[in-house]
Amino acid sequence: MHTLQNILHICLLPLSFPDHELLTELSSVLGEIFRIPVVISNKHFSLEDGKDYVRNQYNSTWILAQILEQFPEDSYKILGVTTVDLYVPVLTYVFGEAQLDGTAAVVSIHRLRDELYGLPKNPQKLQERLEKEAIHELGHTFGLIHCSQPQCVMYTSTYAEEIDFKPKYFCHSCLQELSAKSKK
Repeated sequence: MHTLQNILHICLLPLSFPDHELLTELSSVLGEIFRIPVVISNKHFSLEDGKDYVRNQYNSTWILAQILEQFPEDSYKILGVTTVDLYVPVLTYVFGEAQLDGTAAVVSIHRLRDELYGLPKNPQKLQERLEKEAIHELGHTFGLIHCSQPQCVMYTSTYAEEIDFKPKYFCHSCLQELSAKSKK
């Protein structure tokens, strides 16, 4: 099991993600929330083998396996960030996926963009949604499960607009659990 003291840093891994400004802002927010250094990797790999051409989506579980293969070290938390549409076989789509109490997570901005739903482009809302989903998925890598408190970043979101109603912070209970894990 990882504790916050054992983690050297969070590594952001851009996967088909050209927006360096969005990554830089995300890096800053993650460092602030988790209070550990965040670095942006220059490594990359092709996502094409993870694409389901019938669904026109990418298997997030396959991406997690590739991240772990590329970064076998267990002293990192690695968050893949992408623009492609993600799925797991039992769901139509996912915003992200993570290993519970593990190393790797992945998030996508594909379904976080207002323009996908016929609304005007909103870069500020996209940034906020990405931050919340990244914190949520990284929370899973630290062993946190979904929270029943709607005012917690670990509260589950099925639709993009549901993300807007939750904060980017952990509730008191989740924060205590995260803190307790860091002391083990």
